[in-house]
Amino acid sequence: MNDGGSDRTSDEAEAAAPVPAAAEERDLRWILSVLPHRYPLLLVDRVLELEPGKRVVAIKNVTFNEPIFQGHFPGQPVFPGVLMVEAMAQAGGLLLLHGLPDRASKLLYFTSIDDCRFRRPVVPGDQMRLEVEVLRYRPSYCRLHGRVTVDGELAAEATIASATVDR
Repeated sequence: MNDGGSDRTSDEAEAAAPVPAAAEERDLRWILSVLPHRYPLLLVDRVLELEPGKRVVAIKNVTFNEPIFQGHFPGQPVFPGVLMVEAMAQAGGLLLLHGLPDRASKLLYFTSIDDCRFRRPVVPGDQMRLEVEVLRYRPSYCRLHGRVTVDGELAAEATIASATVDR
């Protein structure tokens, strides 16, 4: 009997369920449950917005306690551009992986980084706002555009492509 409701199975409905509305439910514990990254390479502190299949907004707080500042650069600490790109990719990973029912068995690998530009240095005390949107999505391939801003000013942007592979 069809009651006029959805034809989805409960597994499909759970996989398609939106991310919790409250930002506090997308804190570090939630991020750790989705991404495989850990210290010292976890570069997302909190997710502020997430529109499944469309976009994510996250933050990374940059502190002087980051191990990279021991050598980049002594007396003039600057957050490396390559880590800004990695932070965008991790935010994108949250967007792509959060809804996969078998995400523990998947990894995302970079396949390309295009049109990457660095506009201003990021230094200890800055809060990077990571904005990533889906340009093209297929189950095994995705193309994203990411932006890093600090206090509303563009610090970096890039178009990132990735492949989803089995672990």
